[in-house]
Amino acid sequence: MPQIAQILETYASQAFWLLIVFGLIYFVIGRGMLPKIEATVDARDRKIADDLVAAERAKAEALTMEGSSSADLMAARAAAQAEAAAAKAKAAKDAENRLAKADAEIGAKLAEAEGGIAKARATAMASIEAMASEAAADIVAKVSGAKVTAAQAATAVKTVMANG
Repeated sequence: MPQIAQILETYASQAFWLLIVFGLIYFVIGRGMLPKIEATVDARDRKIADDLVAAERAKAEALTMEGSSSADLMAARAAAQAEAAAAKAKAAKDAENRLAKADAEIGAKLAEAEGGIAKARATAMASIEAMASEAAADIVAKVSGAKVTAAQAATAVKTVMANG
């Protein structure tokens, strides 16, 4: 059988070319391309690690800044509340002063008005007494026919008015 005799020659040639191809693949890919790929992967890993470290550092700084800004915010809030309380106290004091001034003015006007009313009442009472004494003198003269002096009529009217 001639096919069996050719197997050794065919396989030897195929094994030779197989070794040549695998050798070329090994040197081209294993020695040429693989180091470049590994360098790229290593660079990417270093970049990721550096970015993670930078992110952790930024996070720590942000937390520090948040703490300080929160303290600043609390201080600003306390200062604003103190200023608002001071302004409120000042406004209350101003309102109290204006109210006291208005009360004083109203009290003065009220006293003045009461004085005017008292004068008017005194004038009216004097006028009523004078008219009452004239009327009493006229009534006594008409009813009894007796003559009463103006002084006697005024004294009688004052006595009656004093007793109510």
